Amino acid sequence: MFKHILVPVDGSPTAALAIDKAVGLAKAFGSTVTAIYVIDPYPFTGVGTDYAYGQAQYLTAATAEANEAIKGAKQAFEAAGIAVKTTLVEGHAVYKGILQTAESSGADLIVMGSHGRRGIEKLMLGSVAQRVVSHAHVPVLVVRS
Repeated sequence: MFKHILVPVDGSPTAALAIDKAVGLAKAFGSTVTAIYVIDPYPFTGVGTDYAYGQAQYLTAATAEANEAIKGAKQAFEAAGIAVKTTLVEGHAVYKGILQTAESSGADLIVMGSHGRRGIEKLMLGSVAQRVVSHAHVPVLVVRS
């Protein structure tokens, strides 16, 4: 039923639950899997020399975090006997990076975690999962802890 599953990861326990669900689905359907981490290269705005230094530090830390999350996802899929393609994606809006990757990779299912934010936290931080569900042209399985 699902030939290609896209799994966005962020290194969180909720993403690990999504990986577990994706493993089960990939085994059941013989799906190929792509795990991605989306880095926002411009998470804040500013001017001057202080900004450039902060930006470089941020990108170094974000890339290290992304590599760890991708490594963990790859290990989980491979331990289950599933070949997985991994990639880091840059996107100003994380949800757009997920959707663009789903389209360009030919994914026919997105399996992702949701942190389940509510109230003011949701208002301030938003919900990547909610935006993906709202704009996706393929089915989205949202896993919550």
